[in-house]
Amino acid sequence: MTIQLESLSLDDAQRVITAAREKAGEIESPSNVAVVDIGGNLVSHIRMDDAWVGSVDISINKAFTARAFDIATKDLSDNAQPGEQF
Repeated sequence: MTIQLESLSLDDAQRVITAAREKAGEIESPSNVAVVDIGGNLVSHIRMDDAWVGSVDISINKAFTARAFDIATKDLSDNAQPGEQF
């Protein structure tokens, strides 16, 4: 999911984190969640209990990449497949 705001407060980022935690709980998938601002700067990050430690950097870099290419994180993998633009 990509949400683009001109100004992203910590409160905004925490609301995104809360929604992502709830979704991860619903699908029983402990996750790392990163929220970046419009410049790709990290605003907030969490690693849920039992989420992979190795995915911390991946989640942060994925959020940055989504912002840099102005694309939803969901669409990153589609574009990274053989023969696609990434």
